[in-house]
Amino acid sequence: MKVVNLKQAILQAWKERWSDYQWAINMKKFFPKGATWDILNLAEALLEQAMIGPSPNPLILSYLKYAISSQMVSYSSVLTAISKFDDFSRDLCVQALLDIMDMFCDRLSCHGKAEECIGLCRALLSALHWLLRCTAASAERLREGLEAGTPAAGEKQLAMCLQRLEKTLSSTKNRALLHIAKLEEASSWTAIEHCLLKLGEILANLSSPQLRSQAEQCGTLIRSIPTMLSVHSEQLHKTGFPTVHAVVLLEGTMNLTGETQPLVEQLMMVKRMQHIPTPLFVLEIWKACFVGLIESPEGTGELKWTAFTFLKIPQVLVKLKKYSHGDKDFTEDVNSAFEFLLKLTPLLDKADQRCNCDCTNFLLQECSKQGLLSEASTNNLMAKRKADREHAPQLKSDENANIQPNPGLILRAEPTVTNILKTMDADHSKSPEGLLGVLGHMLSGKSLDLLLAAAAATGKLKSFARKFINLNEFTTHRSEESSWGSAFSSSTAKAASVRALLFDISFLMLCHVAQTYGSEVILSESNTGGEVFFFETWMQTCMPEEGKILNPDHPCFRPDSTKVESLVALLNNSSEIKLVQMKWHEACLNISAAILEILNAWENGVLAFESIQKITDNIKGKVCSLAVCAVAWLVAHVRMLGLDEREKSLQMIRQLAGPLYSENTLQFYNERVVIMSSILEHMCADVLQQTATQIKFPSTGMDTMPYWNLLPPKRPIKEVLTDIFAKVLEKGWVDSRSIHIFDTLLHMGGVYWFCNNLIKELLKETRKEHTLRAVELLYSIFCLDMQQVTLVLLGHILPGLLTDSSKWHSLMDPPGTALAKLAVWCALSSYSSHKGQASSRQKKRQREDIEDYISLFPLDDMQPSKLMRLLSSNEEDANILSSPTDRSMSSNLSASQLHTVNMRDPLNRVLANLFLLISSILGSRTAGPHTQFAQWFMEGCVDCLEQGGRGSILQFMPFTTVSAAPPGHWPTLQLRAGQHVAGELGVQRPGGRASSSWTSHPPSPC
Repeated sequence: MKVVNLKQAILQAWKERWSDYQWAINMKKFFPKGATWDILNLAEALLEQAMIGPSPNPLILSYLKYAISSQMVSYSSVLTAISKFDDFSRDLCVQALLDIMDMFCDRLSCHGKAEECIGLCRALLSALHWLLRCTAASAERLREGLEAGTPAAGEKQLAMCLQRLEKTLSSTKNRALLHIAKLEEASSWTAIEHCLLKLGEILANLSSPQLRSQAEQCGTLIRSIPTMLSVHSEQLHKTGFPTVHAVVLLEGTMNLTGETQPLVEQLMMVKRMQHIPTPLFVLEIWKACFVGLIESPEGTGELKWTAFTFLKIPQVLVKLKKYSHGDKDFTEDVNSAFEFLLKLTPLLDKADQRCNCDCTNFLLQECSKQGLLSEASTNNLMAKRKADREHAPQLKSDENANIQPNPGLILRAEPTVTNILKTMDADHSKSPEGLLGVLGHMLSGKSLDLLLAAAAATGKLKSFARKFINLNEFTTHRSEESSWGSAFSSSTAKAASVRALLFDISFLMLCHVAQTYGSEVILSESNTGGEVFFFETWMQTCMPEEGKILNPDHPCFRPDSTKVESLVALLNNSSEIKLVQMKWHEACLNISAAILEILNAWENGVLAFESIQKITDNIKGKVCSLAVCAVAWLVAHVRMLGLDEREKSLQMIRQLAGPLYSENTLQFYNERVVIMSSILEHMCADVLQQTATQIKFPSTGMDTMPYWNLLPPKRPIKEVLTDIFAKVLEKGWVDSRSIHIFDTLLHMGGVYWFCNNLIKELLKETRKEHTLRAVELLYSIFCLDMQQVTLVLLGHILPGLLTDSSKWHSLMDPPGTALAKLAVWCALSSYSSHKGQASSRQKKRQREDIEDYISLFPLDDMQPSKLMRLLSSNEEDANILSSPTDRSMSSNLSASQLHTVNMRDPLNRVLANLFLLISSILGSRTAGPHTQFAQWFMEGCVDCLEQGGRGSILQFMPFTTVSAAPPGHWPTLQLRAGQHVAGELGVQRPGGRASSSWTSHPPSPC
């Protein structure tokens, strides 16, 4: 039988009783490719044939269900066909149609053109109207049945209709589609409103409360559709900026001692690049501070964050104020930021609960003191926050009433730091006992960490450390008769005791500062006189640090053998060390060799364990610094031993770590032991982890290392990296723990591995909103070491993607646009700051060798006159490069050489090479995603240039870039970029007139 039309094909299938899949196969044979099933109205034809009798035809309905499941027909065509059925008296047919709707009404989708998507919205609106009409008809029948005494027939159908209505309308996506349809079909929406009113009138007379309640819920959902946008209008405006959040978190967590100006410039660059309004910008800074306070580990970490929030950030805002156009405007912006912040009640309550005080009150007072808020604004904001706190009784519990809050202690510690610095400037030989009293007071409780945090946040920690280095050095020059003896009238023994205590306390404090804030704080200000101080020498050569492996056989651990023998004899034979005879700095330098001799004697059976106990008691009995120096060498020694050789060394560390329970100790012994234990715990952490050994250190009262051992065991670090980035991307912001994990992975895997794998994760994203969020998060993660990451990104990863045609597909929009934006942000950030000093966290990592970049990107030495001819030449370049290695940079140089930019600098070379590559891509005859990427990169450079900022990377752009793009491809960008380069140049032709003709009249490309 030859099929003539669709109706005949359906009838033939019914007559021959085809199964659903046989029907689908035969239909595709009867109707070859060309017109789609929606154009042939397959869904409508099937429903028309299925609904001929009083009950639906189950076989033809099975064909329709198969067509829906196999996507032969679209959801919109099925909904449109259903909405054309209007004989609601046929219960079985209505129930069958409701069952069909139930198949897909909660998962509507459309994978076609825009017109088809709008068609789905209109079809859903028609289906909603049909459902309302069906519900009204069922309700009417129910009412009539109740009057006649036969309610059962209508009630079942009404329940089914309301159930389908509720299921359809409960989806936010469906309501959004209906909102679009309402805007497209205003008359249809009016019909729905009339139908809804009629339904309400009918249902008002029903006695079933369950049906009435269900109908009211559906009515409420329908009435909410026109106001969907107004309800969610605040959410449509972006109020969260994860880059600002992460930059502040990173600074507060890992760089408290850094200067404020680099942070201010970095924040301002982020603000300009992301076009962030000032009130939301300041709000994000405060939000990050409060999150940091809440997340910070107890102890030193909490004190650091408190100092950062209440001391450093107000200073940062004072400097940001100078970038504002007017003081009054910035004050109003800060006030607006606090108004927004006060609405985040859960965040503020959590911070108040953590700090046991009204954090906002302290912050407002500090901002008012710095001139960031007017008095009236401050009082108004305080009153609002006080009213909010009245509704949170848990913030006013009596348990913590006697505990002093850290914000108050930190704010009081700041002037104390200044007073201590003045005290330390005095002549130490005149009042050593008074100085000892000040230092002893600093050791009590958490005073030392409070003072160090306040000093770090206010930029005084380097001066603080320098004073203690000078004090420590002063104690090494023993001359009791001239310097010390004159200060004591009683005895030389007392002078020796004070000298030992000053040496020990200053040594322990400096070790604690180095471990808590980094050794760079101590070494950053070297003595201009050329004198090398004892503590600096010891710390550089003998002190274990993260990433520093010490050689226990190094000459620094092998000083004068005669003094070593004397020290061994002193420790082994004397019941008590004579303070007057000791030169403590020499003992610290010789103790490592002495410990080696003692350890060898113990291992060979010459010394018994009781002798070892007496020796270790002598080491830690008077000054704790001897024990610190001994353990520093033992840690390096244990690393070099096999598993079966470590027992005695670890046992000796265990002996040295415990305090000495004796009455014959020097003053402040307990306080000094607390600091010593903290220092030893940090020193031994890596070795104890590697050897799976446990040493119980005395309770220090300080925080344990909360961010150590973060990486899960037995998992590849690449998996850890992808997992943590996926979690961060899902959350939309980076927390403190994630920052430490990223930092650990960067340190373990290296810059190239770290950057390359994260860029791969970015290129996997296919949704625009996800790629934009990923760029903001990646930029903030790259701030861990922006200089080195930028060199790798621009010098290795981007050229690899742009020159390998097999990777061009990954540069398509949206990931390609996102990568271009990220590259521009990194380039601008690094170029504007790379002449400044690297932060302490970046100095720990190995720097890239400049020779690597010189050999990678060769640059011929050119005479200035030849440079001028190249740069001012107006002739067209017919030899378009296919890759940057086809000829040297010098044949296509930019304006930068005329400004005497140092092209031996790795970043400058990488930028020049990248722009040369982009120029060759734009001028190439092969177009593709890489060409589009080059355009996006240039547009990003110009866009950020127009936002203002220090330094422009466009000076590295070759002249041919402006005219190399295809005609009409990006004329506006050509003009803007060309004008900039012309402004950078100021090149004079031999005739004396400036060579700017190529800017106003760019040559046509070949």
